[in-house]
Amino acid sequence: MPDNGTVSIQSAHSRIEIEAISKPSWASNLWRNVNGLWAGLVWLGKEEFQHWYFAESLGVGNWAFARPFGSDRYGLYVDLTINSITQRFRWIEPGTFLMGSPESEADREPWTKGSETQHPVTLTQGFWLADTTVTQSLWQAVMGENPSSFTDNPNNPVEQVSWNDSQEFIKKLNSLLPGLQAKLPTEAQWEYACRAGTTTPFSFGDNITPEQVNYDGNNPYAGGKKGLYRKKTVPVKSLPANPWGLYEMHGNVWEWCQDVWQEKLPASPVKDPEGVAGGDQAGVLRVVRGGSWNDNGRDVRSAIRGRNDPAYRHDDIGFRLALGLELQPAQQGGGAAKQEERTAGTQTGASGTPRQAGSAPGAVDKAGKFIKGLFDKFRKNT
Repeated sequence: MPDNGTVSIQSAHSRIEIEAISKPSWASNLWRNVNGLWAGLVWLGKEEFQHWYFAESLGVGNWAFARPFGSDRYGLYVDLTINSITQRFRWIEPGTFLMGSPESEADREPWTKGSETQHPVTLTQGFWLADTTVTQSLWQAVMGENPSSFTDNPNNPVEQVSWNDSQEFIKKLNSLLPGLQAKLPTEAQWEYACRAGTTTPFSFGDNITPEQVNYDGNNPYAGGKKGLYRKKTVPVKSLPANPWGLYEMHGNVWEWCQDVWQEKLPASPVKDPEGVAGGDQAGVLRVVRGGSWNDNGRDVRSAIRGRNDPAYRHDDIGFRLALGLELQPAQQGGGAAKQEERTAGTQTGASGTPRQAGSAPGAVDKAGKFIKGLFDKFRKNT
């Protein structure tokens, strides 16, 4: 059986096509039993079981996700609800991308030479990323108050929150939902998701308009047309999503990242960067990404990097939540129908979804026994 593609078997009575199925990057396990093919997906510390549905005729089957999981044109998502407020998270596949900007990009590195040095970054593990910044309604549901300046709509992003404030929010959220283990995205995760497979200055292309991004339209990017300057935040999901279903990654509010500020990016390839040392020291500058409603077109590019003191608050800074490797189960075993004939190992591999820019290195688990079962069944019927 090849690692990918299909194999056709023809007899005098019938024809069968068999396709190899790889373990999806989101899956903790892949196995089969008498009821079919299954994958484990960990949520809030518990392994949930997802079933593979085969196409009734020639074609591709699909995973049937059970709530709170779902799938749409952007891919896999999960909905988290706190006190009737729902936050959607998108599954971001592992992959490799070019972080930073090419030297040909207009208006790059406006503040520090070397701050946007372009280099390959590989993220070997997938992660969940909120499809919006934390809203005022979600902040209120967790913290019981609202520090924001622009309070005309509860779906506006929360702002006037420092990096330290975001950590307090995350700590309380995790205590409300044991097993969640939310955090801020790393800077590399943030840019990877913002770019969503693109290499242009913006995920929307070479330039933007205020109909795509909430920024200071009086100061467009690289000769673009002037447009609306709203002078405030807009409710999340007011503007188009990027190709991976993430909203307002450009503009609206700057977004805190987990990393300590690194003034110059390296030119050499990097794997799973986590920032630099010194993260536990008081006053160490933290990274912000994405630009805001108050910034010009140059400063809402995918590659733009900013930094602030972790105690700094302003009406143009918020944050977005990530859920990462901690969601992988500590143990294998258990589950529906005892999960017989389970494949070994928990390594993550690329799922082959066409929306992803790159593929992750590492082992890819094949459902070999399941495919063998199809061969055996075919032989019995011929």
